[in-house]
Amino acid sequence: MSDLDIKREDGETGGRYVVNVDGHEAEMTYSRAGKGLIIIDHTGVPEALGGQGVGKELVLRAIEDARSEGLRIIPLCPFAKAQFDKHPEWADVLKS
Repeated sequence: MSDLDIKREDGETGGRYVVNVDGHEAEMTYSRAGKGLIIIDHTGVPEALGGQGVGKELVLRAIEDARSEGLRIIPLCPFAKAQFDKHPEWADVLKS
């Protein structure tokens, strides 16, 4: 699913990553927690897109952005936390 057109909407206090697939919108929201730190607080994927890897791709996009921008991530969202647990190669951006 890496060919998804994920958009980032970034604001002063947070933002979201959003993608539309076959008319269904999936999103992952985050908050800024000081300089260099974001908190992933919610991932929402409609049932119609379940099991297709859309949520994982949203998290992966945040990780790619965190790496390029020198950010750390706190995954408060249970889905994002589970993805981090499954992917130890993402530990470089995980706030411990």
